[in-house]
Amino acid sequence: MALSNFITSHIQQAVKDLFDITLDKVELQATRKDFEGDITMVIFPLLKIIKGNPVALGNKIGQYLQDNVAVVSGYNVVSGFLNIVISDSYYVDFFNQIKDDENFGIVTPDAQGKAIMVEYASPNTNKPLHLGHVRNVLLGYSVAEILKASGTKVYKTQVINDRGIHICKSMLAWEKFGNGETPETSGLKGDKLVGKYYVEFDKAYKEQVNTLVAEGTTEEEAKKKAPLLQEAQDMLRKWEAGDAAVVALWEKMNGWVYTGFDESFKNIGVDFDKNYYESNTYLLGKDIVEDGLQKGVFYKKEDGSVWIDLTPDGLDEKLVLRSDGTSVYITQDLGTAVQRVKDFPDVGGMVYTVGNEQDYHFKVLFLILKKLGYDWAEHLFHLSYGMVDLPSGKMKSREGTVVDADDLMTEMTDTAQKISEELGKLDGYTDQEKANLYRIIGLGALKYYILKVDPKKRILFDPKESVDFAGNTGPFIQYTYARIQSLLRRADFDYTAPLNGVNLHEKEKELLKQVNQFPDVVQNAAATHSPALVANYVYDLVKGYNSFYQSVPVLGAEAANDKIFRIQLSKKVGDTIKTAFALLGIEVPERM
Repeated sequence: MALSNFITSHIQQAVKDLFDITLDKVELQATRKDFEGDITMVIFPLLKIIKGNPVALGNKIGQYLQDNVAVVSGYNVVSGFLNIVISDSYYVDFFNQIKDDENFGIVTPDAQGKAIMVEYASPNTNKPLHLGHVRNVLLGYSVAEILKASGTKVYKTQVINDRGIHICKSMLAWEKFGNGETPETSGLKGDKLVGKYYVEFDKAYKEQVNTLVAEGTTEEEAKKKAPLLQEAQDMLRKWEAGDAAVVALWEKMNGWVYTGFDESFKNIGVDFDKNYYESNTYLLGKDIVEDGLQKGVFYKKEDGSVWIDLTPDGLDEKLVLRSDGTSVYITQDLGTAVQRVKDFPDVGGMVYTVGNEQDYHFKVLFLILKKLGYDWAEHLFHLSYGMVDLPSGKMKSREGTVVDADDLMTEMTDTAQKISEELGKLDGYTDQEKANLYRIIGLGALKYYILKVDPKKRILFDPKESVDFAGNTGPFIQYTYARIQSLLRRADFDYTAPLNGVNLHEKEKELLKQVNQFPDVVQNAAATHSPALVANYVYDLVKGYNSFYQSVPVLGAEAANDKIFRIQLSKKVGDTIKTAFALLGIEVPERM
C-alpha cells in the first residue's frame, strides 16, 4: 500500500477515536526538507469541522499515531502542519513486497467495467503529419496508456478528416499538374506527395487571384472568383453526388495518404483500436437533432434552421442544422459521439485530444450531449493543449513551411547520433545497434521534451536542447537506466533473496520514499490527464537515484547485506523508470 493511503486510513481512525468524527478526506503532502518527517498532514481543512487550535489538534493526532501505529516513530507540528516520521521497518517491508512485482504501480483494468475512449491524431488527408500532430499524438497516446495503467479499460481512436474542399484542392492540383506522378514513381511517401499538391494548388490559386486583382477585381471578389477555387468547389459537389471518376481519384489519393500515415504512426510508436472517417460520419447527427427537437432541447427558426439556446448556461445560441438541412461540425460531432457508444457499448466517457483553439467548441458539444440526456456525457473531457512553436516561428501548411513529423524524427535521430559520437561511448556496438540506439535516444528526447510540459502550456521546441545528456531530458533519464543495467550485469552474485533487519542509509530511505509514490503518481496523472506528472516524477526519481549512487557504495559495499539490498533497490528503480517511460511511449536502452 502506498504510504499516503496507509497514513490516511490511520488518520481517519485517529479522528474517529479522538473526536467521534468521520473524516472523508485527508490532505497530505511531502514533508519539507527543512523539517523532520516523511509525510505531512495539513491540519487547516480539519478546522472547518473541529474547532480548536491547529497546533493542539496536530499534537493530539500525532500522539495518537505514535501510540497506536507501530511504524510511526515520531512527529512534530509546525503551525498547521503535522509532520509524521515513519520508521525504516515500514519501507523495508514495503520494498520486500514490491521488489519482484513486475506490475508495480499498474492496476489491471476491470474487463467488466466502463471504458474510456481516447481520441487523438485526427489528421487531414491533404498533407503529412507535422509538429502540431506530434504533440497531439504523443499526448493522446500517453494519456490512453496512463488511464489503462490506472485500471481503466481504454479504446484508442481517431477521426480522419478525409473529405471537404481541402481534399479536393490536392486532388485538382494533382490532376492538373501531376502528370500521373505516384509515390512509386516519385519516391515520395504518399502523404507527402498529396501534401505537395496542396501547396501547388495554393501557389496557382494565388497567381490567379493576383491576376484578377491586376485586372481591376477587388481582392475579396478575386478570392471567390478564381477559376481554380471554383473548379475545386465543383469537384466537391461531384464527390458528394457520388461521381464515379471523382470518387475513384479520391480513393486513390487517400489510399496513398493512409499508407504514409501508417508508416509515420509506426515510427513514432502510437497505435489505434478504431479509425473513424469523416466521409462516413459527416451525415451522422441529423436524427439526433430531430430527437432533440421533439424533446425541446433544440428549436427551429422561420428559415428552417435548427438551433440551441445556451445563453442561460453562459454560452451563446448555436446552430446545429442549416436551413437547407445540411450539417455543421457540431452536428457530426454529436453523431460521432453517439455512434461510438453504439459501436462500443461499454464506453462510459471520452477524452478528446484537440488544440486549445477548440475550447469553446467542446464546451458546447459536451453541454448539448448532457442536455440530450446521455449518461456518459458526464464523463467527457477535452484534453486541451497549447501550440508548439519553433525558434524559427509559426508553421503554415498552405505555404509548405510546416515542420514535417517524419523529417523531425529523422532530425532527432541524427542529433542523437552526433551527440553520442561526440561523447564517444559506443565502442563495441555494431552499426545496427548504433542505429537503433540513436533512434531510441532521439525519439525519447522528442517525446520527453513535449510530455514533461503541462498540456495547457505552449512549447518552444528546441531539438538540440532536448537531446542534452544532462538536466531534465529524456536522454539523461535513459542514461541512468542504462547505468543501472550495467550495474546489474556486473553483479556476479545472487541478489534475489528478501532481506530483513536492513539499516537504511538516509539516501536509501529517500529513494524508497520516491519509489513508494509511483502508484499515486499514476492515479493522479490519470485523474488529471497529465503525462507531465509521470515525466517529472521519473526525473525526480532519477535525480534521487544519482544522489544515492554518488553517496553510498553499491557493488563496493563492505557488508553483504548492504550490497544485496542496494542492487535490489537499483533494479527496482530501473524497473520503475522503464514502466514510467512506457506510459510516455518512450523506450529505454539496455546500454548507452
